[in-house]
Amino acid sequence: MTTFAHKPVIEGDRTVLRPIVAADAESMFADLADEEGMRLTGSQGTFDRPTIEAWTASRGDTDDRLDLAVTDPVDGSWLGEVVINEVDPDNRSCNFRIALSAHARNRGVGTEATRLLVDYVFEEIEPAVNRISLGVYTFNPRAIAVYERVGFVREGVLRQTLRWDGAFVDEVVMAMLRSDWETGRR
Repeated sequence: MTTFAHKPVIEGDRTVLRPIVAADAESMFADLADEEGMRLTGSQGTFDRPTIEAWTASRGDTDDRLDLAVTDPVDGSWLGEVVINEVDPDNRSCNFRIALSAHARNRGVGTEATRLLVDYVFEEIEPAVNRISLGVYTFNPRAIAVYERVGFVREGVLRQTLRWDGAFVDEVVMAMLRSDWETGRR
């Protein structure tokens, strides 16, 4: 599978996906302080500014994953991030994840950003990707609905994979195969 040394800019009506740069550190740090955003993604732990600054500055140098900022097409402001990671070249598969800022949720931004990145992966990555997978927690039904709308299929449930606020939460495993994507585009 090709490397992700090239960081594309992908334009939609509601969003522009562009490479993450060092200047995005403050926006990402604010997202990581958003308790609801952390809950929706199942992200645990704390993050300090120097770590986030180093991480955002390094995204352009990675070739084993694709980290893109989700931005507003009018003013370029940060709306979140989308990621392709866990690339398996032998099986032509990868993982997808998305995290949106609080002000970007429930506006169709996540649906479009997901669709744009999925289309990019299936159209542009060589050799051809066959499978994009993701995991989403059962306490995030809006995300599950978005993924289904875009064409992801529920494959199963990993029981009690996350402990959040003292309770165990199940994770829904979803995937889109190239054949699903091709059928959905007709």
